[in-house]
Amino acid sequence: MMYGVILAGGRGTRFWPKSRAVKPKQLQKILSSRTLLQETLDRISGLIPPQNVFVLGNKLLAPEIREQLPDVPSSQILAEPVGHNTAPCVGLVAHLIARSDPEAVLAVLPSDHLITKKNEFLNCLRAAETTSQKNENIVVLGIPPSRPETGYGYIHFDPADGESLLGTRVFSVKSFTEKPDRARAEEYVASKQYFWNGGIFVWKASTIIHAVERYLPKTHAALKEIAAAWGTEAFESALEKGYPLTDAVSLDYGIMEKAPHLFCVRADIGWNDLGSWQAVYEFSKKDAHENALSADCLTIDATGNLVEVSGKTVALVGVSDLVVVETEDALLICDRQRSQDVSRLVKELEIRKMKSLL
Repeated sequence: MMYGVILAGGRGTRFWPKSRAVKPKQLQKILSSRTLLQETLDRISGLIPPQNVFVLGNKLLAPEIREQLPDVPSSQILAEPVGHNTAPCVGLVAHLIARSDPEAVLAVLPSDHLITKKNEFLNCLRAAETTSQKNENIVVLGIPPSRPETGYGYIHFDPADGESLLGTRVFSVKSFTEKPDRARAEEYVASKQYFWNGGIFVWKASTIIHAVERYLPKTHAALKEIAAAWGTEAFESALEKGYPLTDAVSLDYGIMEKAPHLFCVRADIGWNDLGSWQAVYEFSKKDAHENALSADCLTIDATGNLVEVSGKTVALVGVSDLVVVETEDALLICDRQRSQDVSRLVKELEIRKMKSLL
């Protein structure tokens, strides 16, 4: 049986000033009437029922997550005591699920991405599930790159070693590469032997447990102790005590770069990580002058701007390619092509200890 593991603990710093620690972008409505977290649950509902879903967040976010996802059992919305990246939290859920379903297959899903081709996405998950049940295969969904992007990780696959499965292709993985420079990214895309790594993994619970035991033994020992208390009143205290003892490491660095039996499914699923205001601009409806305007706006000789302001009229005169985003306590104005640098603003706020704006 397949289970969903939704990762919902990120801060979304590149979406400042709207994305804050207490309400990051995954808990907000970005491009529809549903939040990104709700959309994540919605798109897997045809394959994985809510009772088979676990959600990982933190203490600040857990109450809001429970409110947004009432169909997911409250006990399966877990609040991490500390942020230790993805390997410990996914390993923990694998232990919890394996206690009642040793043959379980887990689909690990970010909560803040856009996927426009739902049926193709579900077929990719089915193909990944089939592949994961052989040996101790680890499967990742590979996104066909549309440009030489330097902000994503890449999956190097063997185009000669692939098979057709459920309307897509499954390839063996040669290696993972983290965020290359521009020249290498251009080489990767031109070679047609690389996919983007969208952070969607599928593998058996037992495979995860064995991989953590092999590559992260300290984490394995801590998770085993925590899982032993699952379903009892002692679970929360065991989590508080044991989780800080785990390694703070991602699945990619902690396991994927070391493990054998790696495969990727070609996933042409209309994927975007919505990693910046630029990404929001790309998917927003635009006027005749390529402005994406969510506010009451007047424009004269203005082109290519994104405006996220409510409650007032915004006038743009003779400006191009700007991002204008307002909240009750902050106003962001930046070059749309530099929207990735918004995260640098958040770091500056942290340095200046301006906690009210975080």
